[in-house]
Amino acid sequence: MKIDDLSITLFAWKDIPPHSYLGRGPFDPAGKPNRAGELGLVTIRTDDGIEGHSFLGMGASIAAPPLLRMLKPVVMGRDPLAREQLYQEMLERRLVVQPWVVGAVDVALWDLAGKAAGEPIHRLLGTYREKLPAYASSEQQPSVEAYVDQALSYQGNGWQGYKIHPFRVWRDDMEICRTVREAVGDGFPLMLDSTWGYDYPQALRVGKVIEELDFEWYEDPLGDQDIYNYTKLRQQLRIPILATEFPGAWYDSFAPWIYNQATDYLRGDVALKGGITGCLKAAHLAEGFGMNFEIHHGGNSLNNVAHLHISAAIRNCEWFEVLLPAGAQKYGLVEDIEVDAEGYVHAPMGPGLGVEIDFDLIERNKIAELR
Repeated sequence: MKIDDLSITLFAWKDIPPHSYLGRGPFDPAGKPNRAGELGLVTIRTDDGIEGHSFLGMGASIAAPPLLRMLKPVVMGRDPLAREQLYQEMLERRLVVQPWVVGAVDVALWDLAGKAAGEPIHRLLGTYREKLPAYASSEQQPSVEAYVDQALSYQGNGWQGYKIHPFRVWRDDMEICRTVREAVGDGFPLMLDSTWGYDYPQALRVGKVIEELDFEWYEDPLGDQDIYNYTKLRQQLRIPILATEFPGAWYDSFAPWIYNQATDYLRGDVALKGGITGCLKAAHLAEGFGMNFEIHHGGNSLNNVAHLHISAAIRNCEWFEVLLPAGAQKYGLVEDIEVDAEGYVHAPMGPGLGVEIDFDLIERNKIAELR
């Protein structure tokens, strides 16, 4: 079995609901993205007719040319099951190819391997569990009351946790956290993701408040590479710190965070850490140090499915993130991941990624076919 083709179908993603995660507020309409975007369907085919797929996000029309120019020659004519060999050769191009470009090829190779074996990807990895508790991860809301209403809605629908993406104004953020905790009561898991919004004194003040409110973790309060101040912050707080979502890098970028004891948990996803293979390396690195590897949302439906397979195959991930609003994250599948009445998501059991791509939708919204 050899790879004999790699193609990318660019297609439009229309009617994305307005949302913001990074506005400095209480609410910043200028932080809303455009209501249209694009994805790329990556297809890797073998000489015996097996196909593996992934979605290329992060501005697919910009990412597609370097994928075809730099990575397609690596995989053409090669054994698709030699994933580690192919991965290492793709990493040799890391100075000119971003992690999400390598990640798209890697996810498609895993999908192809699962289809060749007739097994879901998590079975190839070694299944640890088949379901995982889900938490609702908020977009930025216009008011404190809106956060409360949203948290209560998801709690009432049986979800197992709620994460706040706040205003990124530290005094206002403390009010949000206090008010939401009072509304949902003790014992309901809450998380705070401040999206790199504070300096060290602000982060310490907010951290002490959510520590007393018994939040599950404190995510990305400081700049994405501020290891020095993360180390100081972790020494002052008892609540677990969750960092390392950014920058878009490779699994070996985690080493200084572990060495400096700058975070309690590691964070990654198949786009920003270079595919399923990269995430697995990071998860096993974390496990060796007794750390969780909490997987970030994927930015598109197939990446999120890939995350569900990884989460099902590792011990040191406790949660599955569902980023809101759903319409800004779900597109291109016939049936997407859904949370059940008890607040769990379930690993797909079909071969490969184990989900059905909506090829009719892609064809209707096709922008270009690239080879």
